[in-house]
Amino acid sequence: MAGKAPAAEARIASANDLPEQRLRIYFLPNLLTAGNLFCGFVALTKIVEADLTPGPEGIINWAPIKLAMAFILLACVFDLFDGRVARMGGIDSPFGREFDSLADLISFGVAPAFLVHRVVLRDVFSSHPQVGWFIASAYLLCGAFRLARFNCLSAMTGGGSKEFLGFPIPSAAGLVVSLTLLIIHLNEKERSLGPWQYVPAVVLVFLSAMMVSTVRYPSFKTLGLRSTSTFSKAIWAALFLGGLLVLREKVLYYVLPAFFTLYLLYGFIRPRLSWTLRHEIEEEEDEDGPASGTA
Repeated sequence: MAGKAPAAEARIASANDLPEQRLRIYFLPNLLTAGNLFCGFVALTKIVEADLTPGPEGIINWAPIKLAMAFILLACVFDLFDGRVARMGGIDSPFGREFDSLADLISFGVAPAFLVHRVVLRDVFSSHPQVGWFIASAYLLCGAFRLARFNCLSAMTGGGSKEFLGFPIPSAAGLVVSLTLLIIHLNEKERSLGPWQYVPAVVLVFLSAMMVSTVRYPSFKTLGLRSTSTFSKAIWAALFLGGLLVLREKVLYYVLPAFFTLYLLYGFIRPRLSWTLRHEIEEEEDEDGPASGTA
């Protein structure tokens, strides 16, 4: 034992001689990521607290569930801006990338899976509850694999890719939440869903496969406050914002599911489009040059 002491002391000495590595944690982008994580946690608490037992008149109080879905969508907004803030300031870091993925797993993996199971799958598979749990857990597992693969590829490429490999988990969560919101809306209108009640289960399974697929989606990382756009894009953006103001409630119920569905289908259509058309849809010019890296 005494003979090993010099070797141990040598290792300690060599470790002390290494240059100090300073972990860079940038305030604003990580604050936005923390907001994403906070929204995911609040959504989970509201889903747990919700009492979905029908009242005396057979009416279910969906308010806590709707609030939970609002927090998941708000988490999507935080996730949309944290990486852009980091890239615009040139302060993207490995810590930010890891923290962002941890927050995404809660807000866009655990919360949507638990939401769909509580609202839809538990009733659809009431005679075989293990089927509902399996579908929800498969979505969560594939989401975790997708985030882990994203981090590995970002570390290998330096985070400069303009494409996502597989369907992004925030978009998957947005589709799941908006579709569930539409189902609740139809139930409140006392419309019988019939076979449509199985749609969320099928969508969850399909999204699980798409997240770990090799289908490529544009990341739109070049789109930021400093990017410029063509005249036609500006017109379409203005019309879209105007539609949000005019349609209001219908946007939540119908436009949001359509928006996320179009993005999902775009991954299949994209390889068949000409390079010029793809460039027109996806690329934005940055006045200060293209940004690199990810948070």
